[in-house]
Amino acid sequence: MARLGCHQVELVFLPTYGSWLNWIESEFAALRYFALNGTDHRSHGEQNAAIGAYIRWRNAHACPASSNW
Repeated sequence: MARLGCHQVELVFLPTYGSWLNWIESEFAALRYFALNGTDHRSHGEQNAAIGAYIRWRNAHACPASSNW
């Protein structure tokens, strides 16, 4: 822990289910990984089509989010 103070590192502990953004961030990460990584779209229309295809696939295979409430 002394090394962290030396480098001005601050640890911030967040609750596991602390933010609804956790769900949003994971969805955007999946979108980027499955629809955009490693691609070279010639136009915005092509890119939009790839994003739309992923969203349609994701919605067709969606499961309800588990709730611990």
